[in-house]
Amino acid sequence: MLDKLITNRADSKSIRIEILAGLTVALALVPEAIAFAFVAGVEPLVGLYAAFMVGLLTSIFGGRPGMISGATGGLAVVMVHLVHEHGVQYLFAALVLMGIIQIAIGVLKLGKLVRMIPHSVMLGFVNGLAIVIFLAQLNQFKVPGADGSLVWMTGSTMFTMIGLVALTIAINYTSYKFIKAVPAPLVAIVVITVLVGVFGIDTKTVGDIASVGGGLPKFALPLVPFNFETFKIILPHAIIFAVIGLIESLMTLTLVDEIVENKGDGNKECIGQGIANIANGFFGGMGGCAMIGQSMINVESGAKRRLSGISAALFLLAFILFGSSLIERIPIAVLVGVMIVVSIATFEWTSFRIAKSIPKVDLFIILLVSVTTIFVDLAVAVVAGVIVASLEFAWEKGKRLDITQYMEGESKIYALNGALFFGSVTNLMDTFEVASDVDDVIIDFSHARIFDHSAIEAINSVTAKYKKAGKMVHLRNLSTDCFAFLQGAIDIMDVNIIDKEIA
Repeated sequence: MLDKLITNRADSKSIRIEILAGLTVALALVPEAIAFAFVAGVEPLVGLYAAFMVGLLTSIFGGRPGMISGATGGLAVVMVHLVHEHGVQYLFAALVLMGIIQIAIGVLKLGKLVRMIPHSVMLGFVNGLAIVIFLAQLNQFKVPGADGSLVWMTGSTMFTMIGLVALTIAINYTSYKFIKAVPAPLVAIVVITVLVGVFGIDTKTVGDIASVGGGLPKFALPLVPFNFETFKIILPHAIIFAVIGLIESLMTLTLVDEIVENKGDGNKECIGQGIANIANGFFGGMGGCAMIGQSMINVESGAKRRLSGISAALFLLAFILFGSSLIERIPIAVLVGVMIVVSIATFEWTSFRIAKSIPKVDLFIILLVSVTTIFVDLAVAVVAGVIVASLEFAWEKGKRLDITQYMEGESKIYALNGALFFGSVTNLMDTFEVASDVDDVIIDFSHARIFDHSAIEAINSVTAKYKKAGKMVHLRNLSTDCFAFLQGAIDIMDVNIIDKEIA
């Protein structure tokens, strides 16, 4: 009986944490969704609908409980070109195709490709995104100038903004000592909003950016011609959207995995993201993907279940339908302070500690991915990091092919030790001295493996040179997998296999 009572209390506490974390996330989603809608060139309500639909559907169908999805800056910056060139209806059509692509990737189980991303790229991604989150807050310290361009606040307006941001940060780091039942960011939002209202402090609020009120999203087919010309327009954009969305989502999933110490399902997440983006295309949202900032707010508040994401989405819908007047009173400063705390928590400060002990190439990759994330975009940053890491791996692996030479009766033995692939074939080719070699040569593969067509071509080239010189080459002690690899190319190879090891 006592055990059941304790369990019920634990469940009740967990549910309370999930719902309160969802409320905090929903409050933080409002200005972000509006800001990203402006970046993409669409109406604020389109961004809010996206945050609601993507957040709800990925929480239900996605593969990572506790992760928050919504409208994101990474997608907004690549959407703006399509919107400006062809209009928002073409964006909706592209989102439907984007979702289909993402579902196909999940069904084909390609989500596991995130394993190919090295840890150094992950560090660079996290650090770069933390800096992007921080830099994005600086725009809130600006106001429209006489010519319409943004200029920095001055005088009391700036001091008020800085003071409220600083107070928000202080509350975030201290409130847990006094109020353990409510997430610190929510405490800060409530306290600062009440202070501003009671004392009549003149500062920018959510309502100064845009209205957040509206009705339920309505189903409608994208108003575009259903022909091949439209398909040609939206296909390249849909592919870019799908790739960027999944890269950000799967990397955020990996980060949340490390924090909550259990594994999410990358392929299921791809399908969940796809379902959400198809819904956006038919219900007038701007689409989206996982959000690292809001996900960090959520898990740092103690939420680990789907309930928090579902709660956040439903709270956001309630704000749109019923609570817009209250949400519009929230000072922008408190939301800026919350996101600054998120950026501080997101940044991997251990990067500085390990900088002197890790290989220089890894340090370069961390910096490369961080800088590229800040100044270009996430997809380019990750691809660049993976390419550099792969080239470095191939270079180092290629240098580790050891070849020992010795005589065995009338035959000369070349004993290989290492991996034979495109990165090591040059070392292999440079070893053989055909003109001065004996008439009978044996290449021993006891401690070597063949990995690609470049290795096959290199072996073929060696045997051809020896044949031209009137000499014979034998391959010895091939493993079963290497022998099977060579059998596929035996018609292009002049070789005498004298022995193979049965693995």
